[in-house]
Amino acid sequence: MSGSWLAHLCGLCLALRADHGQFARVATNYDGLVISVLTEAQATDAEQGRRRAGPCPLRGMRTATVARGEGARLAATVSLVLASAKLRDHVADGDGMLARRPAAVAATRIADGWDRGGTRSGARLGFDTGPLLAAIGRQQEIERAAGPGTPLLRITEPTETATSAAFAHTARLAGRPANAVPLAEAGRLFGRLAHLLDAVEDRAADAAAGAWNPLTATGTDLDEARRLCDDAVHGVRLALREAEFTDASLVHLLLVHELRRAVDRAFRTTAACGHTTPAADSSPYPRSPYITEPPGGYPPPEPPRRRGLLAGCLLWSGLCCTGQLCCRQEYGDPWTGEPREGLCYRHGDCCCDCCDGCNCCTDCGCCDGCGCCDCCGCGCEC
Repeated sequence: MSGSWLAHLCGLCLALRADHGQFARVATNYDGLVISVLTEAQATDAEQGRRRAGPCPLRGMRTATVARGEGARLAATVSLVLASAKLRDHVADGDGMLARRPAAVAATRIADGWDRGGTRSGARLGFDTGPLLAAIGRQQEIERAAGPGTPLLRITEPTETATSAAFAHTARLAGRPANAVPLAEAGRLFGRLAHLLDAVEDRAADAAAGAWNPLTATGTDLDEARRLCDDAVHGVRLALREAEFTDASLVHLLLVHELRRAVDRAFRTTAACGHTTPAADSSPYPRSPYITEPPGGYPPPEPPRRRGLLAGCLLWSGLCCTGQLCCRQEYGDPWTGEPREGLCYRHGDCCCDCCDGCNCCTDCGCCDGCGCCDCCGCGCEC
């Protein structure tokens, strides 16, 4: 399973380099990886979408089989457009070095180039990036108008619209047009979840820096944010049931189990299985003292010191070239300094740990060779 995951990660990175130049590889991200995985999972012959790539420092100078073709190129297109939007946000917020006009002008030019590159590559794939760019362009306007009482989902709408379009287009690339509707719904909820989790994880740091945060701006408490995240995870699982896949194992791992784990990490709660749905009238999640502090309780953790965009990119490049992003069990995030797991440790060779606490897989042992986590072919029906 880890080999397949890394094949898509490397395929995305190489597609960015091939279509948009060496520097564009900094746009490699998890959202784009999911696009590549979805496209291949629907293909009738996944092996035709792989090739052998040469040695890379991130892989410890080893060769590898990587994803290629239209799925990887669509992933690169979406990643580039999303990276452009993020760069513009940093410029608008005046983060780090981007508070200085020369750096802000340079960053804006890079973002403009990425927009044009994404539009060209999208056109070659039959993917119109216009609605995607329009949705992202609405974000700043919506944020400026937001205030206490503004529905949180109004703020997440542009991200939802962008990811919905990208997910739906994977069905067209794979020749499964019937999958477009359920995957559009899965993409919409995936975009909502990504936006909300960023807001939750950045809440303390944004407050310390005086930066805009959707939860703080709208007065939304963490209980409501958690409810919306749980609903989104459950909705993604239901939407995926309506789509047909040639091999859904990696899609299931990333969009069912890993999404649930991401929510648990963000809210500092005990990990739950992605197959379970929290009861509406119960409180199954052990609360962190940082979420609701009792009188005289523990103080909140000191927010990590943030690096500027360019400094973070330089450090990310160093981690990449030395293989630390992949081979170290834990490393400091280049921008926030928070601890992160290395890629090899985050997705181990045995996929059964994705079902810890899930009755459907407790007796299967390691998935390698037994086929019990297809995932899961043992009655989970997802």
